Amino acid sequence: MWPDVPPRPLVLVPIGSTEQHGPHLPFDTDSVIARSVAVGTANELPGSPLVAPALPYGASGEHAHFPGTVSIGHEALTSVIVELVRSLSLWAGSVVLVSGHGGNAPTLATAVPRMRAEGHDVAWTGCGVPGADAHAGRTETSLMLHLAPKDVRTDAAVVGDVRPVTALMPELVAHGVRAVSPSGVLGDPTGASAEEGRRLLGSMVSLTVRRIGSGITDARGHLVEPGARSAGTSGHAAEGTAESEVER
Repeated sequence: MWPDVPPRPLVLVPIGSTEQHGPHLPFDTDSVIARSVAVGTANELPGSPLVAPALPYGASGEHAHFPGTVSIGHEALTSVIVELVRSLSLWAGSVVLVSGHGGNAPTLATAVPRMRAEGHDVAWTGCGVPGADAHAGRTETSLMLHLAPKDVRTDAAVVGDVRPVTALMPELVAHGVRAVSPSGVLGDPTGASAEEGRRLLGSMVSLTVRRIGSGITDARGHLVEPGARSAGTSGHAAEGTAESEVER
């Protein structure tokens, strides 16, 4: 209820997507992960941060050739983020957008600096861990086995294109995921486990807590880890307490 909202809180906003995640994971995989990271982070931070409902639609044009995918594109997503931040800033002290989908990154890198230029205390971060595969592979499958095991069809999992996303990017940009992987999987879900997903979620939460705690952003408004400050960073983010689809 509104009387329970503390004065000028930090608000974490999960930004997800509705898109194919191979034949074995649900369409809301990114949203589930983003919200779980946001909730875990809020539980670790002081000052009673709030977690907003997850935004279920993102910029997922690269998955558009798969039935079930719903993409609102960069322009519409930018407008949504701008209006979300303006609305939240009427009562929130600071806002951190937690993105579970790598395709949202270009939008966030445009919208967040615009909002910061307006004077809003806002930053963003992705749900990333080192060594994560690109899409619907072992990383996301493990996370979902931990977070929503009933929604994972392990018997339907298949190995997709396992090349690094940097090698795939030109073709992905030009022709979309289906041209690279007919199954929609970019990675190998073999060996995924709920226990690995639990560890991965813990790493994502710890990283997000450290980034928010640093209060340091780069020129895109993206939170960086303590000690990672460079010429393109500033200290204006997530007042006081304060990459990629599973960040890529």
